[in-house]
Amino acid sequence: MTSQLAGGATPTAAPPDPFPSAVADMATVAPALLGGRALVAAPVSAATWRALAQTMVGWPWLLTVGLLVLVWVPTSVSLIPALLVGIPLLVWSQLAVRWFARVEIARLRAQTGAVIPLPHARPAAGPGWWSRFLAPLRDGRTWAANGYAALSTLTTSLAFALVVAAGAVALAGVLAPVYGVGPAVEDRFGVSRLVLGLVLLPAGLVAAWVAAIAAQAAALLQVRMGRTMLGCSRAAYRLATADAARERAEERVVQVESTRSQVVGAADNERRRIERDLHDGAQQRLVALGVELGAARRRPSSDPEAAAVLERAHREVQETLAELRDLVRGIHPAVLTDRGLDAALSALASRSPVPVAVRTPDDDRLERCGAAAQAAAYFVVAEALTNVAKHASATSADVTVTCADGRLTLVVHDDGRGGAVAAPGSGLDGLRSRVAALDGAFDLASPAGAGTTLTVELPCAS
Repeated sequence: MTSQLAGGATPTAAPPDPFPSAVADMATVAPALLGGRALVAAPVSAATWRALAQTMVGWPWLLTVGLLVLVWVPTSVSLIPALLVGIPLLVWSQLAVRWFARVEIARLRAQTGAVIPLPHARPAAGPGWWSRFLAPLRDGRTWAANGYAALSTLTTSLAFALVVAAGAVALAGVLAPVYGVGPAVEDRFGVSRLVLGLVLLPAGLVAAWVAAIAAQAAALLQVRMGRTMLGCSRAAYRLATADAARERAEERVVQVESTRSQVVGAADNERRRIERDLHDGAQQRLVALGVELGAARRRPSSDPEAAAVLERAHREVQETLAELRDLVRGIHPAVLTDRGLDAALSALASRSPVPVAVRTPDDDRLERCGAAAQAAAYFVVAEALTNVAKHASATSADVTVTCADGRLTLVVHDDGRGGAVAAPGSGLDGLRSRVAALDGAFDLASPAGAGTTLTVELPCAS
């Protein structure tokens, strides 16, 4: 199977904003803080359960990493005067922190849904292994990740304590009417267990809301800290986006230059073919026709040979007209202009020695495609059916045409022997160049013994 891409990919949906506002993050991570129905449903909302998972997982994870950073980095710095031993320890700590930053970004995305752009490692300041070795120490984002780990030991500990405490109060209050609060408390207030439980129930419900809001707020705090201290900075992101756009533009320029050369070569070959066909076919027949007519004019009308000469001349005229019609059809078929792509493809199928089924849209979507796209589609099918008749040894073929999302898609399939390759200079290679000139996509799947499927996508605006 071979596959070639001859143009740009189908446009996709725009990516989410890599730097959303605090309100946008709040709507995703902590909707209860916006009030309204999300606040009322906070204890049972999916956002709360995600935030609880973030708090329960984040506290031991960030506490461990934060304590390591708080111990490792100062220790490494203190060991620098001792024969510079601290320098490699400090470099290794920053490499570990880079890994931590990527893991933490992935964790926040998995548990809160917040997408934080990954930071870009700062390149070495100069050539040589020593500059490359010290590059992590010059990376501001890596040092910011150190700060995130250290600060998270405090934020996650406070969040964990608040959520657990509020959750415990909520659980005790909600279950008080069932299990009671103990004889000592009942005797102290002098009321029955049922009455005391009913009094504590509202306090438990309020504590449940407090726990839910605290969990969501803690998750929002970690996400905003991650955006500021872990993710890529705005300036670096814009620079990386500009570099990526420049690289894509350079690749596009190379592709356009290559496609232009292919199209110019194909056009030159087509002109030579037309010249050769006119010279060897229609021109020679017209010369022969002139000779025949001259011979008939010199003969008397009573000569029986005159009728035979005129008959041959008439036959030459018919054959010349047939050759000219074939030649014009190869340049641009009249049926395509007069009756559209559907009728033109049906005409191709009717002339094919292999039975061909053509399926096209029932509505007028094909008519809205550009003339260049329709012409390219016609010649793709014509060349494909010619190859099927000459090389595929197929018993049947089918042509399917669809039009959606501004793309005209052709699928030509046969049940032949397969093994087709778009080799340079071949008819399939010419089709690929024609499709590339229209910024389309060309895909050829032809496993040996399993038939051939040619798929072409063309932008309808071509």
